[in-house]
Amino acid sequence: MGILGISLIPNCAPSLEKKETREKNINPNSKEGLPIVISTWFHGLEANKVAMAIIQKDGKAIDAVEQGVMTAEADPENTSVGLGGLPDRDGNVTLDACIMDETGNCGSVSFLQNIKHPISVARKVMEDTPHVMLSGAGALQFALAHGFQEENLLTEKSKIAWEKWKKESKYQPIINIENHDTIGLLAIDKQGNIAGACTTSGLAYKMHGRVGDSPIIGAGMFVDNEVGGACATGMGEAVLKTLGSFLVVELMRQGASPQEACEEAVKRITKKQNYKDFQIGYLAINKKGEHGAYCIHKGFNYALSQGEKNEMYDANFYHQ
Repeated sequence: MGILGISLIPNCAPSLEKKETREKNINPNSKEGLPIVISTWFHGLEANKVAMAIIQKDGKAIDAVEQGVMTAEADPENTSVGLGGLPDRDGNVTLDACIMDETGNCGSVSFLQNIKHPISVARKVMEDTPHVMLSGAGALQFALAHGFQEENLLTEKSKIAWEKWKKESKYQPIINIENHDTIGLLAIDKQGNIAGACTTSGLAYKMHGRVGDSPIIGAGMFVDNEVGGACATGMGEAVLKTLGSFLVVELMRQGASPQEACEEAVKRITKKQNYKDFQIGYLAINKKGEHGAYCIHKGFNYALSQGEKNEMYDANFYHQ
């Protein structure tokens, strides 16, 4: 019976064992302070603006993260999220999303078609069903039953790009171009509660039916109100193989700074996978409002809204 007392993750943070005796690795752009909103890539600036406006009016983090990422979902110029997302190899725009609140409740949808705001469908799954995830035709049926409107999400811009791709039909990821495939957003409101959201149209020209990390709780995004939150962007298969966002939060639970946790999560990937042809980026926040950001290759940037500022920063990177 005594074996039950052993840690479930005994070697989760081997490099952090002597944390009490050494200075923590802190992101140079990080400072303590609440509220805070952080999100991936340049489209995060507008998402942060919307999210922080809700929080500043004493709104809840869960509302802030949903409405924040909806800005990217509704933008037809954003070819990696929602309306205007680049299609799969058969010409279908398929969407994935997940959302998680401060209580640990969560919802997600995968392989959803013809609904502009999958993040809001994911929230409905969280709040109105006993399930966590709905997929494909079932997710669409659920969305339509709850008042969401079906519409064609393949814009002329994305259709032209797809038709150009079809001439060779060759899938070759381009680091920091194709990997702008997600918006992940984390927020802590004035009450100190954490929520997260992640939404994407996935990798362009993927196989029909492919689902990445973005709708998977613990992979594309994870929050724990006692510790902090994390989200991922980039090649979803690599994140899925390591449950990266859950790993980041667990490392913080064991005492790692957000920056240390992001760096360790990236190193778990680079140790076992051929990382030179794809990008992964992680963001993390803790309960004090500190943040971390790290990626495999140069080029991952993120938006941070804290205090009176809403600015872009470049993440440090592993591969020199």
